[in-house]
Amino acid sequence: MKKDTLEYEQALDAVVEILRERARAGAAPLTYGDLSYELAERGHHVPAYEGPLPYLLEDASVQGSPDGSLPLLSALVVLRETGRPSGGFFKLARRAPYERPGDDTELWVKEIKQLAKHYADR
Repeated sequence: MKKDTLEYEQALDAVVEILRERARAGAAPLTYGDLSYELAERGHHVPAYEGPLPYLLEDASVQGSPDGSLPLLSALVVLRETGRPSGGFFKLARRAPYERPGDDTELWVKEIKQLAKHYADR
């Protein structure tokens, strides 16, 4: 699966939908493996630990907050081993236009809370 293809765009739409559903429900974060499984259930083969998943997560966050004013959807996806997002999430959160402050834990917890608040009424 390559970026800028119909297959990628359809998988991206599915990632956004899955993460928004979780945010609306106030659900706990899910692992990369769980997200991969949910995508497969919707007809998108996206391996958990290789391939386009990191790009899909970044693009889902950018789509959900293009100007940096809204919380990042990718905060809801964590590594099974640590229960926290990968380094890619923190790099994204700290670059423009997001520029989220704080150490990793503080940044992530705040982002999760903001997601729950933002999507609670949607």
